[in-house]
Amino acid sequence: MAGHNKWSKVKRKKAVTDAQKSKLFSKAVKLISAEAKKSGGVESVGLKSAIEKAKEANVPKDVIERAVKKAKESASQEAITYEAYGPGGVAIIIEALTENRNKAVAEIKHILSKHGFALATTGSAVWAFKKEPAGSDWQPANTLKLSAEDEEKLGALIDDLEENDEVQEVFTNAE
Repeated sequence: MAGHNKWSKVKRKKAVTDAQKSKLFSKAVKLISAEAKKSGGVESVGLKSAIEKAKEANVPKDVIERAVKKAKESASQEAITYEAYGPGGVAIIIEALTENRNKAVAEIKHILSKHGFALATTGSAVWAFKKEPAGSDWQPANTLKLSAEDEEKLGALIDDLEENDEVQEVFTNAE
């Protein structure tokens, strides 16, 4: 009965949780690097909020400090906001952070088309959201009620989008 000991089970569970942590950490570090590069390494509102998000994700302090120091040496990161409509007419805002704009848009278009949707033109989905103070997240101005089937489709779409390394946040106006 090879492979049926306790360590094998622990090893498999640890691999899954480590992969999730790694993805979360890399997104947080990417955001910190972009904000540090934008502010020139000086404490700014954007950098502070990026560091707070990283701390909420339990990113170690030395990793955060390293990301701020490396920001001056790395290639420039660009923050891009994409808009789309999902199942049931739900407005979707996708915030991405990338070094290569063309690669990011191609990957997002691929994910959307795989689920039967496409990118919307700029400004076509933003009307359904509001962003009160600068640096805050998008809040839905009005919400849509979805059927159970549409909720499943939306959940699968959001999961696929969030698995992408370029995508930082996904916002919808679904209830």
